[in-house]
Amino acid sequence: MNSSFRRRAGSALILGFAACAAAGAAEPVPQGVLQLSATATQEAPQDWMRLQLQVTREGADPVAVQSQLKQALDAALAEARKVAKPGQVELQTNGMSVSPRYGQKGTITGWQGRGELLVEGRDMAAISQLSGKVGSMTVGQISYSLSREAREKLEADVTAQAIARFRARAADQAKLFGYAGFELREVSVNSDASTESVQPSFRAKAMLAAAPMADGVPMPVEAGKGTVTTTVSGSVQLK
Repeated sequence: MNSSFRRRAGSALILGFAACAAAGAAEPVPQGVLQLSATATQEAPQDWMRLQLQVTREGADPVAVQSQLKQALDAALAEARKVAKPGQVELQTNGMSVSPRYGQKGTITGWQGRGELLVEGRDMAAISQLSGKVGSMTVGQISYSLSREAREKLEADVTAQAIARFRARAADQAKLFGYAGFELREVSVNSDASTESVQPSFRAKAMLAAAPMADGVPMPVEAGKGTVTTTVSGSVQLK
């Protein structure tokens, strides 16, 4: 056995002893640790409405199509600005787009354009009335949700409930296992919103066919309820 081999063997032996020592010094697996979770859910009336108005035009001249779109948007904005109010009825234009329409031979046969106007806010009655007054555009979509303030309040209430249930469950199970109490180790809190297709909730949308509304006829409003769920999960040390 040459000196080089002896040195390698000696190094391997030292490393082996070091690994055994490290394994022996590893922390023992904690005893009396309980994993659990608790959930709380609340509903609240959805207080935010979003109305999407749209207009489409076609023609042989792209400039004429764009001009027609602008006229329709200007007319809708003029009517909408009469009831606009921060937080109650807010307006947002999504711009206009004009694109070519191609025939079977790949040549341009015409032009088509589209414009959108979003109306949203808490005043659902005013927004509904507006949908029947804007004759230059059609209703593309209506959606309902919780406003930011309502959602934050609901999340705070539900989170407090979930935390209280988590602590109560931990205390009850500690007693069942013969312990006097518990100490928190790790905890995570997660909030989410659920949606329903039949009854609108937090992010549900009521879809409508894109058809012009009759003059002065308001859009029916059925906001439904939003649901927020908070789950608290983690581990506790029984004591």
